[in-house]
Amino acid sequence: MYNKNRCHIGEMNRGCGPRGNRFAQHKKHLFEGMFRRVPANIEETDESFILHLFAPALNKDNLKVITKDDVLTISYAPKEDAETSAKFSRREYGNGAFERAFALNGKVLSENISASYADGILKITLPKNPETNIPAKDIAVN
Repeated sequence: MYNKNRCHIGEMNRGCGPRGNRFAQHKKHLFEGMFRRVPANIEETDESFILHLFAPALNKDNLKVITKDDVLTISYAPKEDAETSAKFSRREYGNGAFERAFALNGKVLSENISASYADGILKITLPKNPETNIPAKDIAVN
């Protein structure tokens, strides 16, 4: 599985395309509340890939998980009104919008994907496609 982000991981202090410094972009998004970065772990079992997305304090009704053209896209768009944000005298964290995309590369049975959200973790189970997931084979070196 391939992780496709807006900018590549590890390019914090280098330029990211024609828009310049990635850190400045990240900071801009944080302050504008447009996008935030959510970390993900991918676990592999014999039967499936399990994606664990760390995203605490979300309303699961605003989470969207879709597959299209062999890409899994996870997005969150909070519905926050001016009255809610005005209650804070200081706000250092929030549950801002985000989007992550993962290429499935034909390795997943898209019709059997399931998702659950509990304790700040979005857990997506991606059943492996047995036709495209061929186990590793040891090759003897002569």
